[in-house]
Amino acid sequence: MPRIALKVEYHGKPFAGWQRQADQPSVQGAIEDALAKLEPGHRTIAAAGRTDAGVHGLAQVAHCDLKKDWDPFRLSEALNHHLKPLPVAIVDAAKVPEDWHARFSAVERRYLFRILMRRAPATHLAGLVWRVNQPLDARAMQDGANHLLGHHDFTTFRSSICQASSPVKTLDQLDIEEIDTPWGPEIHFHVRARSFLHNQVRSFVGTLERVGAGSWAPEDVKSALDAADRAACGPVCPPQGLYLAGVGYPDDPFSQEH
Repeated sequence: MPRIALKVEYHGKPFAGWQRQADQPSVQGAIEDALAKLEPGHRTIAAAGRTDAGVHGLAQVAHCDLKKDWDPFRLSEALNHHLKPLPVAIVDAAKVPEDWHARFSAVERRYLFRILMRRAPATHLAGLVWRVNQPLDARAMQDGANHLLGHHDFTTFRSSICQASSPVKTLDQLDIEEIDTPWGPEIHFHVRARSFLHNQVRSFVGTLERVGAGSWAPEDVKSALDAADRAACGPVCPPQGLYLAGVGYPDDPFSQEH
């Protein structure tokens, strides 16, 4: 059975998340339904990560096993035809070895979070950013974020329903930048690690927003981390504004040299 890797882009608003569910729309379910129209029988795909309801994908990666030896480009075109009008697109596809796995072969995940700072409601960006009314101090937020870098017990920033076997993770990047845009200033969070706990990024952002607003000092982030107690976490921010921005592999299946 040929194995194909898919790079997937999607708008999370109409979905209950990535993972297939019996009674609610999901990104996984949409792609599997499209695959079923190309080959008889049910096809199960595996992804690099499961995004929650409302979270977007810029470069989610999944793989599927098919009976026919599809040309990757033709497969992506056929899937995109059957995915219409849903906001899901296969932006790239590539043949991979049978033992390659979208989740277990990955060595890093990258997330982007966007905060729009303005009092007026978001219109064109509704559902794509977290809008806050007040300006935020990006430098103070970065000072707070620096306490989170490295190898730590992230119990404080872990959802109570997280199923990970250990709260200990290594955070490789948490960069914060302010960007001027035509619709108003934005704060962008660039977050990178091999793997994440459930709601870890949203817990980081919600906590650091309190630093940017002046309610917390940057050193309070270290105190919250050291507490290893979920009650010490700041507010968990909403899913709007969170994007799975990329997945890294030792040998990128989508590179031209692969």
